[in-house]
Amino acid sequence: MFKIGLCQIEGSLDKKESMANAERHVKEAAEQGAELISLPEMWNCPYSNDYFREYAEPEDGATVEFLSRLAAETGVYLIGGSISELDGDKVYNTSFCFDRKGKIIGKHRKVHLFDIDVEGGIRFMESDTLTAGDEMTVIDTEFCKVGVAICYDVRFPEWFRKMALAGAKLIVLPAAFNMTTGPAHWDLTMRARALDNQVYFAANAPARDEKGVYVAYGNSCIANPWGEFIAHGDEKEAILYGDIDLEYVEAIRQQLPLLKHRREELY
Repeated sequence: MFKIGLCQIEGSLDKKESMANAERHVKEAAEQGAELISLPEMWNCPYSNDYFREYAEPEDGATVEFLSRLAAETGVYLIGGSISELDGDKVYNTSFCFDRKGKIIGKHRKVHLFDIDVEGGIRFMESDTLTAGDEMTVIDTEFCKVGVAICYDVRFPEWFRKMALAGAKLIVLPAAFNMTTGPAHWDLTMRARALDNQVYFAANAPARDEKGVYVAYGNSCIANPWGEFIAHGDEKEAILYGDIDLEYVEAIRQQLPLLKHRREELY
């Protein structure tokens, strides 16, 4: 068993302020015994096509260097939320993952871009600025394999079944649902991904900033392999903690062997 900490924080137009806020929360989570800590989606960049390229940094940029140092200083596994990553002339929504020594052990580029137009709700086209990734990310920790995806990826259940089949027992999702899709689908989707794949599922949102460029739903949460919430936040800044019991994962998979009962010859 190990403890996970989700840092639900507000971003800022000032990267240095965002980094300072992230550092305070990560260090607090580490002091409280969390050994794997996450940040939210686009925690140091306003979530808007108007800012993605302006705030983008290469892999050897200041933000990745900061996250690496923070992981090493606290001695935790750090899922660095996601940042706007510049690679050549392309911009990606990318989550960098670090081990206890600050080494990059995973890098997930958001595979499914958020191109939606909900009548009476929200229109957003990430593909106007961002490029989609094309690889699944499952990192190795001393505890278990951990899947990492970003926000809209969660709408595609096949992607998460693939992670479970690759050995993931915990999946971490930095995600910034909005005030249209959040109230309608957030809780349902996170519980379903946990239940369908019999994993712990940790969704890490930004805190809600009513005056911000993008108003996030918040409500970071952790669901267990039975589809029950073991931690659930509201819209405000907070750190959510959850105990990841790997023996419980195995017990659920033995009692209700969904993964073994798949009919691969049929579908």
